[in-house]
Amino acid sequence: MKERCTAIVLAAGQGRRMKSKIKKQFLNIAGKPIVYYSLDCFERAPFIQDIILVTSSDCVDYCQKNIVEKYGFRKVRKVVVGGKERYDSVYAGLLACRNTDYVYIHDGTRPFIDREMLKRALDAVKQTGACAVGMPAKDTIKILDREQFVTKTPKRSRVWSVQTPQVFRYHVIREAHDAVRRGNMEGITDDAMIVEMHGKCRVKMVEGSYENLKITTMDDLFVAEVILRGREL
Repeated sequence: MKERCTAIVLAAGQGRRMKSKIKKQFLNIAGKPIVYYSLDCFERAPFIQDIILVTSSDCVDYCQKNIVEKYGFRKVRKVVVGGKERYDSVYAGLLACRNTDYVYIHDGTRPFIDREMLKRALDAVKQTGACAVGMPAKDTIKILDREQFVTKTPKRSRVWSVQTPQVFRYHVIREAHDAVRRGNMEGITDDAMIVEMHGKCRVKMVEGSYENLKITTMDDLFVAEVILRGREL
């Protein structure tokens, strides 16, 4: 029996650093909202069967009519309401999954994923149970103490910048969330960290792309426009 893959796309952020009246995931790049591009990639990937779109309560109707229906995303099975924190929105997406074996968790403000990246992650998660895409750090990284003095300089070859999607066997990420949510979740910034804290499965890093940026500020939006123009040449 073919194993089933679900993509959870997070579009519930407020985007305060963007300083825009429009939430950043709905700002346009080349005439389409940012979240469109990752949804389109998952829609076109033959090994993805279902998409769960997570957004804020005031944007559910907008997402359904102006994104899912407008662009004909047939794999989007549900548009669900997220929570206060990112991990709450992820959990809402996990609860909405049905009969899935693998789950991709992706920030909707990272528009430049591609099918090859998704396939690399799928190959890795089938072997390990948990993986995250990312890229080796280009800069030397310093570890500081509380007074901002350097305490350590890790080898750059061992330091990666983590991106999304992060991909897991469903039972791995669901069990980790269920366990970790019973304690203090302060400081948790991604799903790989939740699996790491649970301690039952190691997380494999998989090559993403230096173009797989997360759009957070207006500067990022300008860079995204340049990337799209370059891809159209």
